Amino acid sequence: MDKSEIKRQYKQKPPAMGIFQVKNLASGRIYIGRAMDLNGKLNSQKFQLKNMMHMNKELQKDFNELGADQFSFEVLDRLQPKESPDHDYGQELKELEEMWLDKLQPYAGKGYNRKKS
Repeated sequence: MDKSEIKRQYKQKPPAMGIFQVKNLASGRIYIGRAMDLNGKLNSQKFQLKNMMHMNKELQKDFNELGADQFSFEVLDRLQPKESPDHDYGQELKELEEMWLDKLQPYAGKGYNRKKS
């Protein structure tokens, strides 16, 4: 297989999709989110926190006070790509995120997420 074929196959491969967690190692508090591109989203989360741009103010405050080495960025769950190239993963990701939110309850003292009314 030549380089152009390898590159073509790589571009056709869908990015890893799923649920991620940002964890405060000092307190154990967690932030749960979903992503169509896990690697890109985790990089974005790190960038936003390091540049004081994260939309979750509590998480940003703790990150500023404790430093980057007190936080871990982890993948909790992945969605497997479907055979259909036009499959809509949005609803599937939302349901998977809700499952993890129900399971881990990352609200108030346990986490940084806000309960949806």
